[in-house]
Amino acid sequence: MWIELTAADGHRLAAWRDGPEDARRALVVVQEIFGVNGHIRNVCARFAAEGYAVVAPALFDRVERGVELGYAPGDVTRGRELRGHVPADGTLADIEAAAAALPAKAARGIVGYCWGGTVAWWGATRSRSFRAASGWYGGGIAAAKDERPACPVQLHFGEKDASIPLSDVEAIRAAQPGVEIFVYEGAQHGFGCDERGTFSAPDAALAQSRTLEFLARHLG
Repeated sequence: MWIELTAADGHRLAAWRDGPEDARRALVVVQEIFGVNGHIRNVCARFAAEGYAVVAPALFDRVERGVELGYAPGDVTRGRELRGHVPADGTLADIEAAAAALPAKAARGIVGYCWGGTVAWWGATRSRSFRAASGWYGGGIAAAKDERPACPVQLHFGEKDASIPLSDVEAIRAAQPGVEIFVYEGAQHGFGCDERGTFSAPDAALAQSRTLEFLARHLG
């Protein structure tokens, strides 16, 4: 269901909530550059089915409300344009508002995809709201690779990602030897999204199983 959050700076934003209200484990799920669209809501449903309380904040609300894009070239262009206008500090405030909306007694983690993969990294390094962070193909992580995580982190990358060269992945690995990093042979950007042409069901299933195991290990 849709709910409304208020960030620390007074900004009000929409968010999608799913899962049991009395969950012992909880997640902030961070969108791609396409908004909290049907795919992200389906991702939330999958985590909810595993017993997680989930909140996915609509990060584009700082620029334009109600954005739900598809995966055509025009949607990619529009999503990149919107992302470019969202301030990083506002994004951080929004994920912390989402964390605060999770059950108070639950152990909280963060999972993000594409742009959200980078935001999940920020959640580990720039916030103290999370006990674990998992980022899938976050293109901005390399630029922030020297930031120090405050919680365990797991990262997933596609070997053939046209927007994240393997040199970036290796730079992250060198800077963060304590971070779990997986590279999926032959996988492209967005391999975990079943609405993209780059979807890879075996790699998505493996990355999801690793994510669930990682979260269970660190969130109890």
